[in-house]
Amino acid sequence: MTVHAPTFTPELLAYLRQISETESPILTQIRHETAQHRLGKMAIAPEQAAFLTWLARLMGASKYLEIGTFTGYSSTAMALALPEHARLTCCDINVTFTDIAQQNWQRAGVAHKITLHLQPALITLQELLDAGEAESYDIAFIDADKPPTPHYYESCLKLVRRGGIIAIDNILLNGRITQNPNENSPASHAILQKFNASLPHDPRIVPFTLPLGDGLTLLMKK
Repeated sequence: MTVHAPTFTPELLAYLRQISETESPILTQIRHETAQHRLGKMAIAPEQAAFLTWLARLMGASKYLEIGTFTGYSSTAMALALPEHARLTCCDINVTFTDIAQQNWQRAGVAHKITLHLQPALITLQELLDAGEAESYDIAFIDADKPPTPHYYESCLKLVRRGGIIAIDNILLNGRITQNPNENSPASHAILQKFNASLPHDPRIVPFTLPLGDGLTLLMKK
């Protein structure tokens, strides 16, 4: 019986990738190009993208919502995995990053599946609800600024169908989440601690967190 997972060294991670589905060449290219950016660490880990797309296929997902698009790695991965009739809604506020994302969507041949909303995500989420999109999304992925996470979650909970998934990235804050906030801590620290602690007691969902990347929380809507 294995109680503790091994330490995932770069060599072990490389091996795990070798025995998993091969990453698409366009995704590898996007990942390597994004890594050269000064904020390249904002992109999700390839293991996270691989797991989310595997989960989407398992669910038969065709409608995906993303909050925080950056250079488009996760959205491109999802668009490649989903069927031709699938539709993806992406939310971001950064023109520079999303210009790169749109170029990547074009290169991957998936731009026709994706609608980009370039404004604060909470505005877009409310517009989607006002347009009658409630309970129509299969998966929502939150990977954006951390202080509004509880608000993103509440809106996504209305937009995702029963049995659908809300995924939230960076819930470990690079390991700082277990430390007590102090006067120098960003507001996100205490907010995420309180939010994470509330999830096991939320009767609307079934929560599960995976040690992928900087922590990936999965919430199944009941």
